[in-house]
This record gives sequence, structure tokens and C-alpha cells, in this order.
Amino acid sequence: MNKRTHKCVEVTKDLIGEEISITGWIRRRRDHGGVIFFDVRDETGLVQVVYNPELKEIFNLAESCRNEFVIYSKGKLRARPEGTVNDNLISGEVELEATELTILNSSLPLPFQLDEYSSVGEETRLKFRFLDLRRDEMQSNLRLRAKVSQVLRNFLNDNSFIEIETPLLTKATPEGARDYVVPSRTFPGSFFALPQSPQLFKQTLMASGFERYYQFAKCFRDEDLRADRQPEFTQLDIESSFVDASDIINLVTDMIKKVFKESLDVDLGEFPVLPYSKAIELYGTDKPDLRNPLTFIEVKDLFKNSDFKVFNEPANDEQSRIAALTVPKGETLTRKQIDDYTDFVGNYGAKGLAYIRVDDPSKGKEGLQSPIIKFIDDEIITQLLSVLDSKKGDIIFFGAGKRNIVNDSLAALRNLLGKDLDLLESDWSPCWVVDFPMFENNSKGDLTPLHHPFTAPRGSIEELNKDPLNALTDAYDVVLNGTELGGGSVRVHDHKMQKAILGLLGIDEEQAEEKFGFLTSALQHGCPPHAGLAIGFDRMIMLMTNSESIRDVIAFPKTQTASCLLTEAPGLASNEQLDELHIKFHGLEKEKK
Repeated sequence: MNKRTHKCVEVTKDLIGEEISITGWIRRRRDHGGVIFFDVRDETGLVQVVYNPELKEIFNLAESCRNEFVIYSKGKLRARPEGTVNDNLISGEVELEATELTILNSSLPLPFQLDEYSSVGEETRLKFRFLDLRRDEMQSNLRLRAKVSQVLRNFLNDNSFIEIETPLLTKATPEGARDYVVPSRTFPGSFFALPQSPQLFKQTLMASGFERYYQFAKCFRDEDLRADRQPEFTQLDIESSFVDASDIINLVTDMIKKVFKESLDVDLGEFPVLPYSKAIELYGTDKPDLRNPLTFIEVKDLFKNSDFKVFNEPANDEQSRIAALTVPKGETLTRKQIDDYTDFVGNYGAKGLAYIRVDDPSKGKEGLQSPIIKFIDDEIITQLLSVLDSKKGDIIFFGAGKRNIVNDSLAALRNLLGKDLDLLESDWSPCWVVDFPMFENNSKGDLTPLHHPFTAPRGSIEELNKDPLNALTDAYDVVLNGTELGGGSVRVHDHKMQKAILGLLGIDEEQAEEKFGFLTSALQHGCPPHAGLAIGFDRMIMLMTNSESIRDVIAFPKTQTASCLLTEAPGLASNEQLDELHIKFHGLEKEKK
């Protein structure tokens, strides 16, 4: 076998005059005046190789090569001619004058050029993922991913955490999404579930006396996908005994700071702490982007006696709110842009987007422009401008209606305005959101946990049963640039409290025993107080690489339809496999795709 003497990154001017050999892929082939140039790439970098016609046999072989051929080349290293130095390359001052060339493997014509991927659809990129992964960007993303995982492991190991693997074949748990199920051959009619998280196992580990646990856990959720979601994903799971919420928050803050400093040389600074209620009031979301200075101001009370029906009705509805979002220098927005924003908030259920342009606040109504001005009393206008501290050039957007719709629509608008108007004041802005409610009502009006049913509420069982919707928890989410990096909580360690929570959710003792009896048993056998958190590892890398999707930081991701274009998974099982699993199709034709 032709073995290289140097990797591309090692080829520098210090080797000029020496005979060396390299291996790699032909990134680009160029013919210049009878001389052939290859840009040869390996995992470390790039080297320019020159093939002269004087060496006819080698030159003819070089003529037959195309992009992405895998080659071995040997020769003497020389300085590049004056005017041809490439300052962007470590090897940019030198080139290899080849005396030997071996084609290690050829390549079919490429479905896309690796330096032109931006014009290539994601479907093609994922189908030919082995080519897509050769691109510098993907190489960089996955190498950063590896580096970050090592920093995280080192940090947790240094803080006395132990890495423990938990099962991938388990039982379904109430995590809020559909399970991926795996049929059992040895127990006909029974199914394993792939874990949505290791939640029950890590709590069981706490009961087992392992006080500090972590794991890079594979998790599976059969749910509708978005840019930051995949059917299988990786999370960094952390759990610790004899700690409270502040211990986990401090630990994870230090951990994330260390990761960003060592991996990107970025100092994240302080992590402000926001109560959940404050985050919703000011930003309409529990994952606010604090780089954006815009905040909501509640103006509901101003319109309780207004004749303007659009505002009067939500002003007198306990389940509604009227929030104002003041945008400085909003005079730059055109009517078309405002119409586009109106359509945008409609995607979140908003029926419209009321606005007021502030030309001169000192003139009251006369200094304003808006389709709604004529419906609002002068006195209310005066109060509104005062409450909002309106300035010349401002534009005020209003959300009025059911609280969740106003919050969702204005929060999305705030994010969009931040980008469109270049309002973001920093590159990075982390925060913690704390004091989450234990429960909320779902679309049917039933109680559902805001996080999960193993989160410990504050107060007694009696207080919880009396007023469950106002019960708060020591749950906490860490947010970066408007993206939830991870979340966790103090867990339930008392079986009586766990029983009470499950009861409020309509899960009786028999159902609890069937679903997660091993955990309830562990809680009754000396389970210590404990707390933990899970970081969305893929999501973190997506942010660190400034990628548009987590698919760009996962080696072999799934599509929006949860399929793998590279392997064509999911695929059909053979009749023999189905027979062994005691599975028959009913009402579904089993045919080859």
C-alpha cells in the first residue's frame, strides 16, 4: 500500500526541498498551459500538487483523474511561484511537484459539486450524505461536536459525575409524544418502547446510590418535526442527589460557560434569571431572546371602558390580554411590510395586527397615524402614549385576544422584527427561566404537566390538591438566543406526593404500577432528594455552528417525514420476520415501495 509521509496540514515551507507523499481526494483539477494542478484534500487540509508533461506516464494518468478521485502522490516540495501564494491555506506557500501518482479509487460523476452545495436541495444532499459530509462546513460541524462532547465529559468527570448507560429497549412512559415501539419475538403481542428520555432510569439510579450521573443519551420521539427536532436525537442527561435547584443551575451555568470558552473562545458572561411569569409578561414566551431589547407592555386596563370593540372585549376577559410592542425607528417600515407582518401573525392564530405610527407624541391623536385611531378616545390615547413612553418615529404593534394567541403571535413577531430591523444587541445572550407552574390545562380542559409528572411541586400535598393550577415548581430551563438549550427540575422523591400528582392527572394506582411501577417502588425504598437536567446536545451544536437546522450537525439525520434518504429507511420487513414477531397486516397492502 502507498503510505503517506505527511498529512496536508503538516505540509509547510519548512519541508521545501524534501521528498514527501500525501493521500486524499481531488477537490479541484485545473489545466494551465499544459500543466495539471490538483488541489488534494484530506481531513486536515489542502495541498496543491503539480503534474508536468515531461513525466508522460504520470501526466497521462493525471489527465484521466476527476474531482473526488482518491489518490496517492509523491514528489519534491517547492515554493510556489511569486504571485501564486494562497494566504488562506497553511500549505499556501508551497506545492508538491509530483513524481509519482497512484489512483486509489475513482469516482462516478458527482450529483453536485461540493463547493456549490448551497444551490442543491436538501433532499439530494441527504441522499448522497457521504458526499455532503466531505464538505468543509460539515467536517467542521462534526469535529466541533466531538470537541464539545469531550469538554462536557471532562467537566462532569472533574465534578465527580459518573457516566452510566440506560436501556434503549424499555416501556412506554408519559413523556408527551408518541413512542417508537419494537415488537418482542419472545413475548408475542408485547412491545418495547424506545425511550423518549432516560427520566425514570436516572431517577432510579439516584435511588440506587449513584449520587452523580450523566449520559449522552439517545432519545426517540415520534412527533411532527421542525428544524430543531429529529425522531432520534442526543441529549446530555445529568442527575444528582442531595441538591436543590440552585446547585444544578450553578453547575450547568459553569459547564456551558466552559464549553463556549474552550470550544469557541466565547465568554457568555452572566446568565440572568427570569421567573416564568415575568418571561411570559415581557416576551410572551418562556424562551426569550434577550439579545432583542423589545418588550411587551400590558395595556389591558386602559381599554376596559373603551368603545373600541376589538380591544374592549379582551380587556374585560380574564383569559385574554392586550399587549403593546413598541418598535423604535418604526417609521422605516412600509405599509407592505406591515401587511406582511399581519399575515405572519395570522399563522399563530391572530385575527389581525393593529398598529399606531408615532409622528409627534406631543400632538396627541393629531401626531399619530393608524387605521384604529378614530375608534379610540383622546384620553385613552394620551394615557397610552404616556404608559408606553412613546417617542417620535416609534411604531406600536398591538396583540389583543386570548392570552396564548397574543403571546405566541407577538413573541414570533418580536423575533422577526429583531432580525429584520437589526435590533439584536449581542451575539450571545443566555438566561435561566425558573418558577414554572406545575400544571396547565390542555385543549380539553384537563390538567397536564408543564414539564413532566415527576417534577416536584412546592408545598404540601394538601395545597397541591386544593389549587393545582397555581402550584409552582422548582423547574428551570436554560435558554440561549431564544432557543431552549435544556430543562430540568427538582424531582419527586416522596411516593405519596408522586401518587397525588398522578391522581390529579387521572392515573390511578393500577395504571401507575403498570406504567412505571419500578420507579414508585424505588421511591418507597429510601430514595434521596434529587434534581437534574437534560441539554439538547444537537440543538447546542446547531447554535454553536450557526446552522439553520440540527440536520447539519448530525452525521446521518432523518428528513421532515422521519425517513433516511441515504439508507431508504424505514423499510419493509420480510414475511419471515413478521411471522416470527406474530405480526399480520390488516387493511394495509404490504407491497414494495
